[in-house]
Amino acid sequence: MGVIFESIRFATVFLFGSAGETVTEKSGHLNLGTPGVMCIGAMGSAIGASIYLSMCGGVGGTNAFLSFLFPFLFCILFAGLAGLLFSFITVTLHCNQNVTGLALTTFGVGLYPFVTSFLEANPVMKAGFSSISHKYLTHVFPEQFYNMNDFTRLFFSYGVLVYLAIAIAIAIAIIMKKTKVGLFLRTVGENPSAADAAGISVNRYRYLATMIGSAISGLGGMFYLFDWCSGAFEFVVDAYGWLAVSLVIFTMWKTEIGIAGSLLFSFLYIFPGYLNFSGPDKKLFELVPYAATILILVITSIFKLGKAPAGLGQSYFREDR
Repeated sequence: MGVIFESIRFATVFLFGSAGETVTEKSGHLNLGTPGVMCIGAMGSAIGASIYLSMCGGVGGTNAFLSFLFPFLFCILFAGLAGLLFSFITVTLHCNQNVTGLALTTFGVGLYPFVTSFLEANPVMKAGFSSISHKYLTHVFPEQFYNMNDFTRLFFSYGVLVYLAIAIAIAIAIIMKKTKVGLFLRTVGENPSAADAAGISVNRYRYLATMIGSAISGLGGMFYLFDWCSGAFEFVVDAYGWLAVSLVIFTMWKTEIGIAGSLLFSFLYIFPGYLNFSGPDKKLFELVPYAATILILVITSIFKLGKAPAGLGQSYFREDR
């Protein structure tokens, strides 16, 4: 039960990251800056929490809803601005998407420890983050309820972000398949020239999809900081951002499959920690999720499982239409 519980919980990092990147890639944008965006989202949530703690004068006067709302809003704001920056460089300035994404990752990974070092230097803030995490973000239902039996612990013992990630993944799948907005977005990603000829604003859809997708990915950083790490700044989420990007390919750009895919990736990461190994053997088993990722991507490519949007990674020049 411990392996299953921890796997479901940690899968939230991958699900937020892959769901956000799926929205972005459906528009034709290949954003390799997702690891950096997740770091920026974590940084934004830390800033939001610090602002709220300053307003309350410490943990004593905090409110459960506002303790979640402030980090949440600042997270999607900062991560969304990172997506806006990526869109400006690639859509307006027509720069290479791969280079821009890698630069964004470098920027986000470097900016996170720089900003959080100022917050970490304040022991009151550091203690406040841990308190907010344990009191308000790691559990939705009362402990007496979810500890009743294995069933309640398996389904009701998680924080609000776990349930939010699943809801967002399902909502994205429905929007992509059942709505006009989803149809237009898929058209922009598949054939931007045809979309433009039909009166669909390619630039607008790519801007909005990238900003919304980045905001969703950023929530993975917030979860990692406040739920998984209990507000500890010394751990950085960027490595899992790369696994989230690969998960998009593994799930064939379908967020409903991404729920199961995230759980698989999470299980491969969590399971070695429950084995009775130490030293080099334990380190070897910790490589399993990364080796499995490579194997999965190779198999996906060989058997052509799923098809990427035809316009993925390509800048659109209206004059070439």
